[in-house]
Amino acid sequence: MSFIKEESEDIRIAEVFSIKHEDTEEQTDMMAVKVESQELNEMEERKQDFTNGEKYFIYSPTEKTSSQNIAQKTGTRSYFMCQQFGKGFNRKTKLTKHIKAHTGEKPFRCNLCSKSFRKMDYLNRHLKIHSGEKPFTCQQCGKSFTEKGHLKGHMRVHTGERPFTCQQCGKSFTQKQHLKVHMRIHTGEKPFTCKQCGKRFTEKGHLKVHIRIHTGEKPFTCEFCGKSFIDKRNVIIHMRIHTGEKPFTCQQCGKSFTQAEHLKGHMRIHTGEKPFTCKLCGKSFTENVHLKVHMRVHTGEKPYTCQQCGNSFSQKCHLKVHVRSHTGVKPFTCQQCGKSFTENVHLKVHMRVHTGEKPYTCQRCGNSFSQKCHLKVHVRSHTGEKSFTCQQCGKSFTTAVNLKYHMRIHTGEKTKSFKPKNPLTVT
Repeated sequence: MSFIKEESEDIRIAEVFSIKHEDTEEQTDMMAVKVESQELNEMEERKQDFTNGEKYFIYSPTEKTSSQNIAQKTGTRSYFMCQQFGKGFNRKTKLTKHIKAHTGEKPFRCNLCSKSFRKMDYLNRHLKIHSGEKPFTCQQCGKSFTEKGHLKGHMRVHTGERPFTCQQCGKSFTQKQHLKVHMRIHTGEKPFTCKQCGKRFTEKGHLKVHIRIHTGEKPFTCEFCGKSFIDKRNVIIHMRIHTGEKPFTCQQCGKSFTQAEHLKGHMRIHTGEKPFTCKLCGKSFTENVHLKVHMRVHTGEKPYTCQQCGNSFSQKCHLKVHVRSHTGVKPFTCQQCGKSFTENVHLKVHMRVHTGEKPYTCQRCGNSFSQKCHLKVHVRSHTGEKSFTCQQCGKSFTTAVNLKYHMRIHTGEKTKSFKPKNPLTVT
């Protein structure tokens, strides 16, 4: 081998002409002098890099460095070294691109939206968003993509292939990026933080959507009713109200849902699973949202207030129903008799008048009832429980309506001459 060494301050330059060892010294000598003109030109360029004052570390094979070991394993030469990570490159241009990853430099700017990128390739991919160009099309479903890699990942939806598996829980994914994001569930890593409220997220996209809560931006609009949303996913789900689409079906009972999460929660009815437990009273729920609502029983929180009368409610749906007492709206109508109701659940109970259905049965005497509350009142005839007591005379009653009727004796309120209907229908 032949070595030419130059030293300048903390930078040592070693131009190396390396050859493959052969069996004889004669072959070695012949190979040593046979250097391709391209290699000579490349080395001349590398010399020039240093004469221009640019500081790149070039390793010498006389020193056992980690980069030398890498070069030996791969069969390549690494002349330009990243001093931060020790990664080697055989061209200055490759090192320059690598360093941009550390500095955050993004010299390639989109003229349409001013977004910047580290590489020209990234900018070219981004430009397809503006042009709408999607040259890669799935032959099975016709869906198109801007990049070949995206199409490749999409094809796994059809093949069922999930090559990326979590080593901790065994869950598999169609794309490596999805596995990477999933791993943050186990590590607890939330690298994306909202600068306004400090809330942290596992994905950049989730942070982007969250920021719209602060800005009030709702860029996704329903084409049917004009309602706007902060997230594209939300508008897609909302559109199913208009289309009636329910793509997620329970395999056990056939019930369908607009969202996968709703089906997942529904399945727990069949399995009996209730993974969300109240730490204060021990009550468990099939969904986390139900636990959140339940916690308001303990905290007394009633965040939904009627603008007309000031009454507050723990749930938005309760406020919505209450408002109908002011407006008189009864949107749920019986198709058989035309009677209308403020709530769908009331219509369902009413329908039992027509069907004769009585799903609630007393375990003591076998009497059946159309409503659960009627069964509850009936059971008191067996237990002797009288939960409703008159504060004036101390007399107790099994139902609130009976107490209310009794109170008229004390108030002197005159009522129309009619007998209160027995709320219980016994068979």
